[in-house]
Amino acid sequence: MSIKNRKKDHVDLTVNRDVFYKKCTGFERFDFVHNALPEVNLGDVTTEAVFLGRKFSYPLFISSMTGGYSEAGAINAQIAKICEKRNLPFGVGSQRAMLEHPAEAGSFSVVREMAPTAFIAANIGGAQLIRGLHQHKIDQLIDSIRADAVIVHLNPLQELMQPEGDINFEGIEEGIGVLTESVDLPVIVKETGAGISKECAERLIRVGAKVIDIAGAGGTSWAKVENLRERQTNPMHMFDDWGIPTVDCLMGVNELRSHYHFKMIASGGIRSSFDVVKAIALGADFTATAQPVIKALVDGGPVALEALLDSWKVETEILLTLLGCRNVREVTRSRLVEIS
Repeated sequence: MSIKNRKKDHVDLTVNRDVFYKKCTGFERFDFVHNALPEVNLGDVTTEAVFLGRKFSYPLFISSMTGGYSEAGAINAQIAKICEKRNLPFGVGSQRAMLEHPAEAGSFSVVREMAPTAFIAANIGGAQLIRGLHQHKIDQLIDSIRADAVIVHLNPLQELMQPEGDINFEGIEEGIGVLTESVDLPVIVKETGAGISKECAERLIRVGAKVIDIAGAGGTSWAKVENLRERQTNPMHMFDDWGIPTVDCLMGVNELRSHYHFKMIASGGIRSSFDVVKAIALGADFTATAQPVIKALVDGGPVALEALLDSWKVETEILLTLLGCRNVREVTRSRLVEIS
């Protein structure tokens, strides 16, 4: 099957089918500590957050989703336009299709046309870095969208579930190291929903990754997505719930702070403003989400997506006030209680 048809399958399934983990993210294990004396005025509370030297309106990265087929260009254009308007960072989907089929470049380059000043990250799979990616291809990834960062996505579980998946993983770590030395932009390494452990994060940091996006289990199960595809002839549903819950990834990787300087994004089942603030309280510098964004956009268009983002922002302002915090930097672990 062609990459473009596979990408279209992915969008259709994540929007229209139950593709979620049965296991939870772990955020449900925590509750906020109510502050009856907040000493903060709602009007003075801000949701602004600084990440990679840029100030954003809200600590939410619109995570990598799609690209490489005609309909994807329209989706990316709408998301990019909203990110430009709202000052939110945005990561495009895997650009492998563009490298293999240059005619598909427009589904990616449109994001910069719609968002001339937004923070936009390029994206390539770890498997494409085995034995190194030629510099001219790296330049293509970056130049096509005038990228501000490069995302490398790791998805061994998903690839192993795909009939047409890449099943060779030896050399990815070295390839990431070569990439970090080849580009002047920060390299973000992310999972696609099965989680990054403390051990894996340390290895990634040592080869030059500046940002770890833990992308834990509890949101979209890409094993489940692959197993639900109509063209799948040998589904292996025993792997549908494979992965490390988001909170366990978050707390484990956060332990590396005492030895390494890096940034951490919490993603994987970020479904509400409460998840965003809990993730930051547990050590994340920023958060990211994908499925709620594309679901809102496909079901209700840009108006529905704007309404979703508006609600998260307003809820976060109220939440911060109830915690006695004027901004997200003041949200710490002491603002949470673990539910027994």
